[in-house]
Amino acid sequence: MQTNATITIDCSRPAEHTVNPYLFGHFVEDIRDHMEAMLAFPLRDMDFESEKTGESAVSGSWFPFTNGRNTQYALEAPALRHSGRAQRIRIMSDDEAYAGIAQNAALKGPMTYTVRIVARASVELRYIILDAVDRRTEELLGRVKMELKSHNWQEYEASLPVSRNCADAEIRVYVPADHPRWTDHVSTGMLWLDHVSLLPEDNIGLVKREVIDMARPLNAGMMRLSGNYISAYHWEHGVGPVLERPVMYNEAWGGWTSKYFGTDEFIRFCQELQVEPLISVNDGSGTAEEAARWVEYCNGSIDTPMGALRAANGHPEPYNVRYWEIGNEVWGDWQVGTCSADEFAERCKAFALAMKAVDSSIVILGCGHTDPEWNKPVLDIAGEHIDYLTMHLYHGFGRFGMNRDTPAEERYKAIATFPEWTRKDIRQAEELIRANPKHSHVKLAVTEYNTMYFPNTVRKGLPDEHTLGAAVANAANLNEMLRRSDMVHIGSFSDLVNGWLGGCIRVGDYYADQYRGKKPGWSGLPLTVYGTPTYEVLKLYANRDIRRILPVDAECGTFAVQSPKQTRIGLDAVPDLDVTAGINEDGSAITLLIVNRSLHEVKAKLDLLSFEPFGDTILHEITGDSFEDINSVFEPERIKCLPRVVPVSAWQDGYPLRKTSVYAVEIKKEQRSGVAK
Repeated sequence: MQTNATITIDCSRPAEHTVNPYLFGHFVEDIRDHMEAMLAFPLRDMDFESEKTGESAVSGSWFPFTNGRNTQYALEAPALRHSGRAQRIRIMSDDEAYAGIAQNAALKGPMTYTVRIVARASVELRYIILDAVDRRTEELLGRVKMELKSHNWQEYEASLPVSRNCADAEIRVYVPADHPRWTDHVSTGMLWLDHVSLLPEDNIGLVKREVIDMARPLNAGMMRLSGNYISAYHWEHGVGPVLERPVMYNEAWGGWTSKYFGTDEFIRFCQELQVEPLISVNDGSGTAEEAARWVEYCNGSIDTPMGALRAANGHPEPYNVRYWEIGNEVWGDWQVGTCSADEFAERCKAFALAMKAVDSSIVILGCGHTDPEWNKPVLDIAGEHIDYLTMHLYHGFGRFGMNRDTPAEERYKAIATFPEWTRKDIRQAEELIRANPKHSHVKLAVTEYNTMYFPNTVRKGLPDEHTLGAAVANAANLNEMLRRSDMVHIGSFSDLVNGWLGGCIRVGDYYADQYRGKKPGWSGLPLTVYGTPTYEVLKLYANRDIRRILPVDAECGTFAVQSPKQTRIGLDAVPDLDVTAGINEDGSAITLLIVNRSLHEVKAKLDLLSFEPFGDTILHEITGDSFEDINSVFEPERIKCLPRVVPVSAWQDGYPLRKTSVYAVEIKKEQRSGVAK
């Protein structure tokens, strides 16, 4: 089946406002395996923070490595000023055994790792061994011998060359069987480990190089540090010497908040990607004074108390973080510090005043909602103290009354209506904002958005958030955000790496499940790093030369969504094509963004008003055989954005756009003496 469409672009009427590059931002949150996937450390429970999981008192992901019948394990208090716990291992001389701990890990190679261990030992123990071994073959991939120099706690560092990649390695830290023996009596044969980590030499600011390499082309503009966990996060626990930072329980998502990715590491991450940082403050269990200190830590001179602390931590120059968000989904009963809109508005006002007292130049985002009953009190009470009202837009089929038993095509069509819902949410918020001069300056920031195919229940199989269909819906939603870029200045796709269901960069084949946590894959390819189809969309959009939006009219067919539940928007005639267009700064090139969200091919003609094309057009296409297609560790580039040259005449005759696909068309004018003709 094929239908025809005509797309008319009026190139003589560019919008007065410019598109903010922060519209293409991203979002990092300590949720599920986000940090584990993003950071370069291959080991977990590096500070022995987790409870024992087996019969022996061995922490978390570690397990006993010994052939001694009488080897004893215990968990004790950590070294002075350290967090987590210490792992004690006692080896009996009569066993003449090796004894220590081990953990499974995926290793890159050939690669040199920095080994960092904090240890103490009874005086007769002279050295320990750290081995990297292939678990399947027992091949030794790397070994380092570390001399023990003190009965007291001491930090040791060494280099571990690993010979090759190994998806299923075992890291062993132990006293070998051929170590000289000792007499068994009080205080002999004991080894305490307080910290064990490995860090590959190619890390960039503790982040996997592959993640940085994938994130750079996203051209994000802005990176948001926030999420549910931030409402119980105390920033001062995440700065200073990393081993002395306390372990914090992740009250939102369970497990441990990563102390290895605090403020300084986040800023370094943003600097590497050349993006603007956006930081959310803890307004749930924190105070306005605590938030103000965070602003001072980031922006204060070294003459201020917190600026001096930053300098003492190795960063004398201020970070000059401009964008600060107060409140993350405070309206939700899952959020630490949830409260009524009136209560939050008063809190937001107090936080804004305290934070701006430290730095009056900062830009404040206040927690908004898609519900006008929340937004109105927030604007009325705190509106004059904020610059942006935030929204989180998650589009799932629960709002349609659909479930897994609904035919897949009907579910897909429902998800493809994402921009229609966004349009209504923006209009409602805009009406409230413009209703009163004291807050009419406020703009909108969509600080989280994504598809949410399944209702919030235990997932089965692959999340649909990874499909081509999800990419189509997210692209159409971005089109709506671009059309309303006069009001919407900031966007943050949720999430960047693994973590939530739709992290656009995937490390290995881990799939999140809201209530059950991460489920490790079985592929044997945990080192594979790739992008989802939505990653391709986000990269495509963020790298187009669009400065101002142009009026577009698309005459095309429609489709209907058979919703079992009454919805607040009409679903009887949803346009097949979702189209927006923009022009660059000097008017020499236009870019047309077309999403064919229908289940059939559409032959599209272009009608360009007040624009004479020169040369061929460049067409970027994201497509596949089915809206259910995904990228995976087995086929990491199954869905890929591919460019091609298309003659202008092909668009005049009608160019075929494949079903459930995303396109960017770049069209140029003739240049004369550096000026567009």
